[in-house]
Parts: sequence; structure tokens; C-alpha cells
Amino acid sequence: MNSLSPVWQAWIGAAIFAADVVASLHVVLRKRDSRAATAWVGVIWLVPGIGVLLYAFFGVNRIRRRGTELQRARAIRALEAAAGALDPEVAPVRPRLTGLARVAERVSGRPLLAGNAMEPLLDGDAAYPAMLAAMERAQHSISLCSYLFAGDAAGRQFVAALSRAVTRGVDVRVLIDDVGVRYDFPPVHWALRRAGVPVALFLPIISRTGLAFFNLRTHRKVLVIDGSVAFAGGMNLQARNIHAMRPRHAVRDVHFRIAGPVVTQLQVAFAEDWAFATRELLEGPRWFPPVAHAGTIAARAITGGPDLDFEVMRSVLLAAISSARESVRIVTPYFLPDAPTIAALSTAALRGVRVDIVLPEHGNVALAQWASRATLWQVLRPGCHVHLTPRPFDHSKLFVIDRSWALVGTTNWDSRSLRLNFELDVEAYDEAFAGVIDDLARDRIARSREFTLADADGRPFVSRVRDGFARLLSP
Repeated sequence: MNSLSPVWQAWIGAAIFAADVVASLHVVLRKRDSRAATAWVGVIWLVPGIGVLLYAFFGVNRIRRRGTELQRARAIRALEAAAGALDPEVAPVRPRLTGLARVAERVSGRPLLAGNAMEPLLDGDAAYPAMLAAMERAQHSISLCSYLFAGDAAGRQFVAALSRAVTRGVDVRVLIDDVGVRYDFPPVHWALRRAGVPVALFLPIISRTGLAFFNLRTHRKVLVIDGSVAFAGGMNLQARNIHAMRPRHAVRDVHFRIAGPVVTQLQVAFAEDWAFATRELLEGPRWFPPVAHAGTIAARAITGGPDLDFEVMRSVLLAAISSARESVRIVTPYFLPDAPTIAALSTAALRGVRVDIVLPEHGNVALAQWASRATLWQVLRPGCHVHLTPRPFDHSKLFVIDRSWALVGTTNWDSRSLRLNFELDVEAYDEAFAGVIDDLARDRIARSREFTLADADGRPFVSRVRDGFARLLSP
């Protein structure tokens, strides 16, 4: 085959150069994180042409969900009228936490609601039976969203329960992430469709326009029954969470049974995602009935994502850390904080706050764990404490300050959760509930080994180099 003529080579080179320039300008004008911008510009110019394609696939946020703003505003007005939104100044919140409550309200756009109950359910052994029993009692509607929904023994129980609900005349909607559903084959949505269950996939990897969405995944896990009872937290639907089954790669996790007005906020979050994925609006009393008070917890659902809720959770985390006076306890499977978060944790430790960070000793994503190890010295040096839990892998996401405020849900302490994924958490202002979450964290600490600054500095040279290069990929 004859090689390209010099003229064609010149035209192709000029086209690639022009594409690199346009992509670089897009990075400079759109990327808020200077580290990410620098990394992408480097990729674009170091790998001409291919770098532009990588940026188009992985670096461009093409998500726009502004059509759901009206639905959210309408639902929030209904919540305020029916449930009685709390003014942070008069809410049952410690005075020094009113600033945190105000930050969360302003960035989330959702009011703090009184009268909620929240019960932790440990692992799939406790969570799945409670969820399945609630689904069997459903009379009007079931909405279910998950990142992972396996087609294994656990997943088949949920498929069967959803199918029975449809047969009873219950309105059912199931939303699964298009990446998460592909962890198993055959994917579970095939079984759901055969069973007559309405199911949709969030952000197909290849859209109708041919553009790929490898990032921007929905990481949310929420089940709402009849618009009045919800189950939310960080737990996926898979047999690995059921320890009684003795799975080969068991996973620890915590889910929560939630009742009270905040359930409507969780339903609103699902309805927004469902409308985005299918263009169907979920409205009416079958989905949004009046919800009575069920407890004493003041709570608020907080959504994070790369579009309307960009960096909402980051603002809440920073506000919470700065509000702490006695203790900060974090349980997370992935810990890759950015510079402001590291500074906030370090400052809290220097102020005399006890900061405990609980991580798995053996992670399930090697690259993320290596990068995390390269970061830990930055929080250890100012006096934070890092604890490594033994197997099984702990996927729990818990955050509590001063045994007075707690945050539970899906958000990890890394850029993927805080900038790229769609996340869903619930904050709770209640000393009794926060004490329960604090005890869960302390129980993990009691079974952990502390990772010290000497441990970080004493890693073999090869490991430190490996971890350092992994950290460079964080942006």
C-alpha cells in the first residue's frame, strides 16, 4: 500500500493540531480543578489525536438535567407545606451545628425535616430480609435504584419479589447503572424484563449519538415502598453481602431503614433520575403520599452529581469538619481526598479534635489503594489517626462528628464520588442516632490496626514509588 502523500500528511497533521487546540481550550475554560486541567492538557498534547478522543470519552461532562429542576422545586414546596420544614435557627440542632445545617440547605436546595426514624441494618443478612419483607407489603408503588444488581442468589430474590409486586398491581420502577449491571452475565435486567418489571439503565455506555459515558455513573442505592418507607445507604444487591452464605469474597456494609418525611426527598431523588433516564414523570399520591412523622430525627437527603449538584457533598463535608469540636470519625472504602479536604482534616486535628479515618487494609481496587497509601502521610503528620480493618472488605460509608451529627449513604472520600458520580446521602441531626453511628465506627476501630506515620515512611522503596505514580492518576 502506498504511503500517504505529503499533502495528505500535512492536512491530517493540521487537523490533529486544530483538534488538540480546541480540546485544550475546552479544558482550560471548563475544568474547575487545576490539577485535572493540567493532566488533561498533558494527555492531549503528549498523545496527539488519541488524547482528544480520551478527553471526549472520559473528560467531558455532557449531562444536563435542567428539566428536572421544576419537578424538584414543586416537590420541595409540597414537602415544606406538608411536613413542616425546619429553620436551621430553631431546629433541634446544637447551636454550633446551625451553620452546618445552613450550608447543607443552601447547597442542596432541600429543607431539613423533622420527625424521622433511621435504623441501621448490618450487611445483607439484616438488610435484605427487611427490604424483601417491605416489598411484599407494598400496596401502591416500589422504586428501586442500585449501582450493582447482581443476578446471583441474592439478586434473584429481589427479581422474584418485584415480579410478585407487579402481579399484585403495584407500580414498580427499577433503575440500574449501565456499568454496574454488567458485572454479571447474563445481566439482571434481562430477567427483570422477562418478569414484566419496568426497568431502565442509567446512562448507557454507548448513547444514540455514539458518544461513550464511561464516567458519570449513578452510585445511588435507594428503595422506596409506597412513598413512605425507604432503605438507603451504601449496600449493593449481591450475594457477597450475605455472610451466612459464606461467599468467597465477602463484603461488609451498612444500610438503613428510614421512615418519616425525609422519605419523600429520597423519592424525589429517584423520580429525577427516572425522568432523566426514561422521560417519564412519577407523580401523584401513589408515589408521593402524605408522610407522617415516625421519630425524632431531623434529617435531609443530599444528592451529589456532576450537573445540578456539582460538589454539593464536598461543601457539606468541609462544613462538617470545620464544625467539629471533639471528634471526627470517617469510615470509607476509598480515601483519596483533595487538598482542601486534607487541609480541613489536618486543621481539625491541630485544633485538638480527635480525627479517626477507618479504611480497609485490603481494598478491592488496587490502584485506588496504592494512591491512598501515598496520600495518608498528609493527614497522619498533623495528628489524624488512620485505622486499617481486616477482611472481609468493608464497603461502609459512615461519617459522624461529636456524636451529634451523622452522614450515611453512598459518597466515598475521593474525586470520583465528589465530582463524577451521582450520589445520595442522608444527614441526621440527632445525638442518639449519631451515637449509634459513632459506636459502629468505634467497633471497627477496636478490630483494626493503626497505620502510623512510621508505617507510611517505612514502606519499601518500590512500594512508595508505585504508590506515588498511582497518586498521580488521581486528577
